[in-house]
Amino acid sequence: MKTKVQLKSYEPIIKTTPENWYDWKWQLRNSLKTLEDFEKHFDLSTNEKEGFQISKNKFKIEVSPYYASLVEKGHFNDPVRQTFMPNSLEGQTGLQEQLDPLGEKNNSPTARVLHRYPDRALFLVTDLCSLYCRYCTRKHFTGKDQAYVKKSEYEQSIDYFKRHSQIKEVLISGGDPLTLSNERIETILKDLYAIPHIELIRIGSRIPATLPMRIDQQLIGIFKKYKPIYLMTHFNHPNEVTYDAAERLEMLVDNGVPVFNQMVLLNGVNNDPALIYALSRRLLHLRVKPYYMFQCDPSRGSDHFRTPVEQSLQIQKKLWGRASGLSLPNLSLDIPSGGGKVGFTPNFLDRVVGNEYQFTGWDGVSEKYISPSQDSVILPHVSELYQSEFKI
Repeated sequence: MKTKVQLKSYEPIIKTTPENWYDWKWQLRNSLKTLEDFEKHFDLSTNEKEGFQISKNKFKIEVSPYYASLVEKGHFNDPVRQTFMPNSLEGQTGLQEQLDPLGEKNNSPTARVLHRYPDRALFLVTDLCSLYCRYCTRKHFTGKDQAYVKKSEYEQSIDYFKRHSQIKEVLISGGDPLTLSNERIETILKDLYAIPHIELIRIGSRIPATLPMRIDQQLIGIFKKYKPIYLMTHFNHPNEVTYDAAERLEMLVDNGVPVFNQMVLLNGVNNDPALIYALSRRLLHLRVKPYYMFQCDPSRGSDHFRTPVEQSLQIQKKLWGRASGLSLPNLSLDIPSGGGKVGFTPNFLDRVVGNEYQFTGWDGVSEKYISPSQDSVILPHVSELYQSEFKI
């Protein structure tokens, strides 16, 4: 494919036919799961070998051959490698370590529904992933081998959505929903959109980055049939944006599926403004909107991935003005214990004197902004229609 941005090339770690390699089910069947699997393809450090022992009975280990192929050979600090390779650091107790850092269990009215915000809710349809990120925030749920939601839990969840008319939007999540078959995905979309007050559906998936061959024409057809579908994907590093990933992302947007990216700031992986800029430019070129840049959550065993808030703010400020607004992800964090998302923006305000606000911009230009008086405020007329829609 022709492109004006540099895309990552790779050499498959497993020699097989192109038909096998681009078969997503073959990829899942041949995923690396055990220490022995990894030793066939990687020279493991002592810390990594210890990580396999520490992770036993704590958090599942698995990576598709495709994603494992993105690692630079002999590079122990490779950014892709760090996201899936166990490490002895996972055994250290973190500063604020929690198994459920977002307090999701406190906001679960049913076994598979998370309802934290009034007009939207999550539907956890599977706990399986094609890759188990070592910084996963949902370790209390993910990787328990409950491939598809039980029938009773599914019906209970659909009933909950039906009974709560304030829910306008459902985020299908997990695990990774795109590990499910096309038939099951279509059933979920059909049942949700049959509910009169459900207006749109989001699907949260790391598949475009970790297993892009999963995005096939049949799945695209289902998305077109049950629109609007918004895909929220998860690329963390420009090395994840390969020709294969780019091709499938363009398939999605060419067929009317808006794609937004949610990345996580990860210590030693992507906590540098040059990497964020490069990732954002590559995604934007493919018509994927850089949406969120999340502070890493204090989940169990992931403290070594967390960046100081001060550094995260510095990264954002260095991007401000140098990168277009389209390519700037929103720096945010989830308040632990279920407090919800809060956003950060760089502080360019120097001082306030009366109604004069003094600012210095990203490139050093300093000037004041004189704010109108509060006496000048005129409130618009808001019809009952809009007021009723806003009431939740």
